[in-house]
Amino acid sequence: MSVTLAEHGRLAAVLVKHARDAFVSGDLISAQWKWLNFSAPPDLARAIAEYDAFLKILEGSGTDVAYLPAHDNATLDSIYARDASVAGADGIILGRMGKPQREGEPALQELELRRRGYPVAGAIAPPGQIEGGDLVWLDARTLAIGLGARTNPEGIRQLRVLLGDSFDEVIVVPLPDYPGQHDVMHLMSLISPVDTDLAVVYSPLLPDAFRRRLQDRGYQFVEVPDDEFGTMGTNVLALGPRDCVMLGGNPQTRSALERAGARVQVYEGREISLKGGGGPTCLTRPLTRLG
Repeated sequence: MSVTLAEHGRLAAVLVKHARDAFVSGDLISAQWKWLNFSAPPDLARAIAEYDAFLKILEGSGTDVAYLPAHDNATLDSIYARDASVAGADGIILGRMGKPQREGEPALQELELRRRGYPVAGAIAPPGQIEGGDLVWLDARTLAIGLGARTNPEGIRQLRVLLGDSFDEVIVVPLPDYPGQHDVMHLMSLISPVDTDLAVVYSPLLPDAFRRRLQDRGYQFVEVPDDEFGTMGTNVLALGPRDCVMLGGNPQTRSALERAGARVQVYEGREISLKGGGGPTCLTRPLTRLG
């Protein structure tokens, strides 16, 4: 089985930051939650319990889990490990955060990745901006990138250079200016591929041109209803083809996935996901996928 970048490939290795190391203490939570635009302060003990249950799902699927340590230069947002870096064919590419409070995260990820022997293939430099939640590998050589508040044209230009000839196509997807309760609209807020021909989408905000491109590629859609978009029904992490994990409290989306032949596991994420606006894809930086 070969290594792939595709979001639906079997998740073999992942980088995460445990809630106990991101949230640290009640004092840190009190000091930062409003500043970071969380909807409410997370309860630390409940967050740790939720995260432990989430990890059991990952580990139960055979995924090798690597942990980012606590650090004084990181914030509560560092629990959302996907955003600070990008997976490339030659190694991890460090992002540059569009949210100023998170600017230190790429360097902290680099330290841990190098310590563990993972190759770092480059970094986005100012004035470029890229966050990992805006990047979706549709297959090993086709990348969709959301252009919005967190990822800018210069960041996309630099990423093309860093990827070299390892891709065939980059699809730039202009993101809507959507006034959600959190300060983020990533591309993965709107789409999660769970197989070569199946994706979970929220069509009212997904740009029509991109939606048509996906249909032309043979995708069928699991449509997230309006009342499950706010509870991150669209944010689904593929553990492998049609094998996925999603946030609990989205029964219509879960049922639609199961009707499409997917195996679905759910976790309780009131503290680690809903309050900070980051679902299971946000909580994980995939390091190795197999396909």
